[in-house]
Amino acid sequence: MDMIALTRELGKAIQQDERYIALQVAKQNSDADETLQSLIQEFNLKRMAINHEATKEDRDEERLQTLNEEMRASYAEIMRNPNMMAYNHAKEGMDAIMKRIQAILTQCAQGADPETADLDESSCGGSCAGCAGCH
Repeated sequence: MDMIALTRELGKAIQQDERYIALQVAKQNSDADETLQSLIQEFNLKRMAINHEATKEDRDEERLQTLNEEMRASYAEIMRNPNMMAYNHAKEGMDAIMKRIQAILTQCAQGADPETADLDESSCGGSCAGCAGCH
């Protein structure tokens, strides 16, 4: 079997994993939550208003500050929504397994033993900011 076919098999396995399924359910629940969708729409409108005000030559700094405060409050309300919290939790689980899979594949491509290659949490904090590069 070639590498692309094996990758497709891995893709199928990922889609059968409980973390993937949990993420899909959480996404559906979030999408169906009219209150949450309304909050997200309100947040996006506030963000657009901020961008519009910020690009004006005669921008009103007080209005900009008020819009920023309103946007932060909208964001906080979104993040308190139970469906959003469930989605974020499910996404963290899926992101963690994908990070581990990526680390194993990268290490194997660099010559590591496929039987022992794994994510080394101690060497990478996950943020690439200020990183000299993966090794």
